[in-house]
Amino acid sequence: MEIITISYPHDFTSMENHPLAMALGYFDGVHLGHQEVISQAKRIAEENGYKSAVMTFDPHPSVVLGRSVKHVEYITPLRDKIALIEKLGIDYLFIVQFTREFANLLPQEFVDQYIIDLNVKHVIAGFDYTYGRMGKGNMETLPFHSREKFNFTVVPKLESNNQKVSSTLIRSFIREGKMEEIPPILGRYYSTTGMVIHGDKRGRTIGFPTANIGLVDEYLIPPSGVYCVRILVHNKWYEGVCNVGYKPTFNKEKSEKPSIEVHIFEFEQEIYGENVLLEWHLHLRNEQKFSGISELIAQIEKDKQKALVYFEKNSV
Repeated sequence: MEIITISYPHDFTSMENHPLAMALGYFDGVHLGHQEVISQAKRIAEENGYKSAVMTFDPHPSVVLGRSVKHVEYITPLRDKIALIEKLGIDYLFIVQFTREFANLLPQEFVDQYIIDLNVKHVIAGFDYTYGRMGKGNMETLPFHSREKFNFTVVPKLESNNQKVSSTLIRSFIREGKMEEIPPILGRYYSTTGMVIHGDKRGRTIGFPTANIGLVDEYLIPPSGVYCVRILVHNKWYEGVCNVGYKPTFNKEKSEKPSIEVHIFEFEQEIYGENVLLEWHLHLRNEQKFSGISELIAQIEKDKQKALVYFEKNSV
């Protein structure tokens, strides 16, 4: 997959000999609805002898437009989004730098400069896709703005359990710690990438050594608590329990950011500095303060046993 980053104003013209079928969207999460849009672009490209393409934007428009809710934490930060789209077999990924100047383009200007000028012959987008200043362009206005230069396909709403499959829904599940609700709409377990960093090393003194994970991107993180997780280390999956939080049993003052610590089952390797992938499966309990070390140890053992039972029932 070739990645093409463009900004406003752009003078990119090298698609003259490559007619495109292009999927349009922000695609945070690359969930099942997004996958349907992208897969249709690939299918239409193959049927018509076009190249397949996806156009996305960076950063999220809410960050630039000063909206009350800013999406500065992501389900799939840009590098994850790129990797997931590449797995879907797309030829070209256009990453448009989202700026105020770009946001002020009239709908017709957006279509002229970012669709027609890029030699797009077929546009594929979800039913609720909008474009141009204040989102005034939509899939109903697209036929008019197309100047009859390209065809288009509108992908209808995808539902799961009578709810629209959307990044907004996935975000709400993550914020509420409902990790088990995510796979049916995301198409996979929610995952975050991080590096194993040095912590206070207290876990090993109580018989439960942990890997302290420093995230490598601006991920949306589940709330404080204990979770069943899987962790990918050196291309091998391990099961474990993860504590997200502020360790109130040991810390009198709350730190600015929660720590993410994973006790990996049947694991004794030194992995400081290694990149790992953390897969979030199930929220076990909220974080709590214990009266002493022995009470904490007893609870961690209970958490571990619950996790072992979960993974035995839900072997991946």
